Amino acid sequence: MEVEVRYCPSYSLAIVKLKSGESITAEAGAMVSTSSGVTIETEAAGGLLTSLKRKFLGGESLFMNTYTAPAKGGEVTLAPPLPGDMKVCSLKQESLMVQSGSYVASSRGVNLDTKWAGAKAFFAREGLFMLKASGTGIVIISSYGAIHEVELEPDEHYIVDTGHLVAFTEGVSFKIKRVGGLKSTLFSGEGLVVDLSGSGRVILQTRSDDAFLSWLIPRLPKERSGS
Repeated sequence: MEVEVRYCPSYSLAIVKLKSGESITAEAGAMVSTSSGVTIETEAAGGLLTSLKRKFLGGESLFMNTYTAPAKGGEVTLAPPLPGDMKVCSLKQESLMVQSGSYVASSRGVNLDTKWAGAKAFFAREGLFMLKASGTGIVIISSYGAIHEVELEPDEHYIVDTGHLVAFTEGVSFKIKRVGGLKSTLFSGEGLVVDLSGSGRVILQTRSDDAFLSWLIPRLPKERSGS
């Protein structure tokens, strides 16, 4: 399997080249196109209980689509719902933590599950759970805006706004905390942040969809009463 990401960083498209019999599983609605002969199977990936947990706790689709190439091979193109970048992450018997909404697709051999993010995350914009992709294979993730990567040294701490975190590799631990004192938490516009520590790679997005919605919604036309 080969994956090429084009048109970065604003309107990225992942072009997946599949060999005979190879398959890739993607979020519902992520497909842009397929070549002739590629078959699609819709299922609750990982079983119904795992899919329900991923849907209601991780914010992902209940059902996923698996695309399988015919004997001559095939092509699938994928894109996320928001404008931004995409990245292909290779796993070799390791795990990748992915923020809700950033998962696009993964190859066979990668398992998806949800992970508890701590009680304080209840008040964060991104919810209580993150997706955990583990095993051997590739994971395609997306961002709103461009992707910015940070390499953490052992015992280094790095603070990220919850709306800008996309993913981080195995070896990086995290906890949710307030950005500062009570006044900073309430009025700084930051609220809660993610404190990342350890050795590994952190993937950020340069824009926050929550921040965009906070800017947009007050500007939307209001329906007049009696109209």
